[in-house]
Amino acid sequence: MLELPFNMTLRFTNLDFKFLPFRDNLYPESLGGVVSLVAIGFAAAYIYYRTKKPKGLSLGCLDPNNFKEFKLIKKTPLSHNVARFRFALPTPSSVLGLPVGKNILARGKDSQGDEVMRSYTPITLDSDIGYFELVVKMYPNGKMSHHFRQMKEGDYLAVKGPKGRFSYKQGQVRAFGMLAGGSGITPMFQLIRAILENPKDKTKVHLVYANVTVDDILLKEELDNYANKYPQRFEVYHVLNKPPAEWNGGIGFISKEIIKSHCPDPAPDIQNHETALPYQQLKLVLRQRTCLETDNRKTVLQV
Repeated sequence: MLELPFNMTLRFTNLDFKFLPFRDNLYPESLGGVVSLVAIGFAAAYIYYRTKKPKGLSLGCLDPNNFKEFKLIKKTPLSHNVARFRFALPTPSSVLGLPVGKNILARGKDSQGDEVMRSYTPITLDSDIGYFELVVKMYPNGKMSHHFRQMKEGDYLAVKGPKGRFSYKQGQVRAFGMLAGGSGITPMFQLIRAILENPKDKTKVHLVYANVTVDDILLKEELDNYANKYPQRFEVYHVLNKPPAEWNGGIGFISKEIIKSHCPDPAPDIQNHETALPYQQLKLVLRQRTCLETDNRKTVLQV
């Protein structure tokens, strides 16, 4: 049985496989957070990246050791259980100071008044000055979901960071193959934005994004706009478990065939006797539920 853990990153090197977990949404309330990232190109195990800030701007508002509070200035419902939250930074010229690939730790209270903390990846970059945004899916029994559901404009959210082990450096790879499910799109979206909005970054991105229905697709308009604006650099293939009558995307679950058709193959200069078939390698190491199709034709989890 093929099982893919939530927020696991798969990266090719010229020696072996390196697995670096995203620390986003590693909790029961985040069952849609399936993320796999296949980096194809140059060989590296760890990449360190420091976001460049425009001249005249602060170095960032985050503190990795202490929580700082940010005011909610806009809450926009996107569906019955998803909303976009915009938080103000201290000044109109402030930047959050979050390197691409990193996340933040948010603190709130659950329905019982107990303190709870969860990691989230903003969909904004440091080129968005004066504010940062989160897209949050609020699950019925989610502890931090309760906090976000109760938040009103004018309330404050306690945040610290940057957090996370994954980093990105321009030109480190030639192409990314990304698999995302449900709310797991947010780490991918941050990276997609950083690549496509940087004219000097020639990296190509191939995204396969799985959901249950069309209404469950987070940031669909933004993703489709990027695909139309950068057709040579970005492709997105949507897969739905319950598609509408007229649907041109994938149906069911992410399968080996879909991965082979819509994700780039490993480059010849880094292929060896085992890296040519990443789908087969996944079966040896992955042990949790997923939106992927299994080898025995039984589905594991519908995102």
